[in-house]
Amino acid sequence: METDRAVAAKVTVFGAYGHTGRFVVAELLERGLTPILSGRDAGKLRALAAEFPGLDVRPASAGDPEALDRALAGAAAVINCAGPFAETAAPVVEAALRARVAYLDVAGEVEAAADTFADFAGRAREAGILVMPAMAFYGGLGDLLATAALGGAPAAGGIRIDIAFALSSWRPTAGTRGSGQVSRRRREGRRLVYANGRLELRTDAAPTGQWSFPAPVGDQAVIGEFTTTDSVTIAHHLSALDIRTFMTRRAVEDVLAADAAAPEPVDERGRSAQTFLVDVTVRAGSTRRRAVARGQDIYAVTAPLVVEAVSRVLAGETKAVGTLAPGEVFDAHAFLTALAPHHLSYELGAAEPLGSAARPHG
Repeated sequence: METDRAVAAKVTVFGAYGHTGRFVVAELLERGLTPILSGRDAGKLRALAAEFPGLDVRPASAGDPEALDRALAGAAAVINCAGPFAETAAPVVEAALRARVAYLDVAGEVEAAADTFADFAGRAREAGILVMPAMAFYGGLGDLLATAALGGAPAAGGIRIDIAFALSSWRPTAGTRGSGQVSRRRREGRRLVYANGRLELRTDAAPTGQWSFPAPVGDQAVIGEFTTTDSVTIAHHLSALDIRTFMTRRAVEDVLAADAAAPEPVDERGRSAQTFLVDVTVRAGSTRRRAVARGQDIYAVTAPLVVEAVSRVLAGETKAVGTLAPGEVFDAHAFLTALAPHHLSYELGAAEPLGSAARPHG
C-alpha cells in the first residue's frame, strides 16, 4: 500500500547505519513507514541519509538520555538495531517508556534478551506499551515457528521443542562479533543450555551428531546445545521442559573463525548468498508437529520480521502491552504466511502421533 511519506507513521531506527539497520530502514520505506535515522555516529548517519533523501537524522548514544528522547520525539515506535544489546537495550527501552512508544529490538544475545524480559515486564505494562526483544532471525522466527507448530495442542506431560538451523555459511557482521564477545565474557567461558525448564550454564563440551533436514539440505553434521535467543522468547510463554538447539557444524566453524569475512552483497537488495533452513519440531502431549522456514541471508530476513511486527502494532492489530514474545502477541501462522512476499517461505506440517515413524535426529 502506497502511503505519503509526510503523513506516514514514523519509526526511529537506532543503529540505522549498521548492517541489519540498513535492511530495516529499506524495509520500513517499502512498507510505507518513515524511518528516523539514529545512532551514535553522526557521520555514518549523514552518509546513510544521503542514500535516502528527506529522512530525519537524529544522532544519539545509549549513554545520553536527552539525545535518545530527541531521537524518539514524534515517533510511533523504535526499533533498536545497535549492539551489543547488553549496553543499548535498557537505555533505549527507558527512552521508549518515557515516550510511551512501542520498543522492538533484534538482539541475538541470549542474556540481553533475558534481561529485557525480566527487567521491564511490569513497567511496560504500567506504561501501556509493548516491549519485544529479539524480534529477529534468532528469537522471533523460532518462537513463531514453535508457536505455530504447537497450534493450541494440549501440553499434558510438558512441551519439548527441537530447533535445528541449517546455514549454508555464516559470515559474521561486526555486530555479531561484538555481541558474541560480550556474551562469552558474561558466561566466563561456559555454555548456556535450556533444560529442565530453565537456562543453565555448563562447562562440558557441546554434543555433536547428525540432523536430517528436509530436502534438499538432507543429513548434516550439527553441534548440539547451540543456544540462541529462541530459548528465551519461547520459554517466556510456552511451558517447555526442554528446548534443544542444533546448528550445522560448518556454520559454527565459519562464525568462530578468526579470519571470518563480513557478508558480501550479491543482489540488488544487498543480501548475501547465504541460505538458511530452520526446522522446528514441537512435541506436546501425544503428538508431534513440524514447522519449517527457508530463506536467504539471516541478517536481511530480520528486516521483514521486525517490520511486519511493528506494522501490525501500529495498525492496531494487537492491543497487547508489556514485555512479550511474538508468539503471544501475534497469530503465528498468519504472521509467517504473510512473509511469503518478503522472501521467507514457511511450511506447517500436520500433527502426527508420537508413535509414528520419525525422521532421524541428532
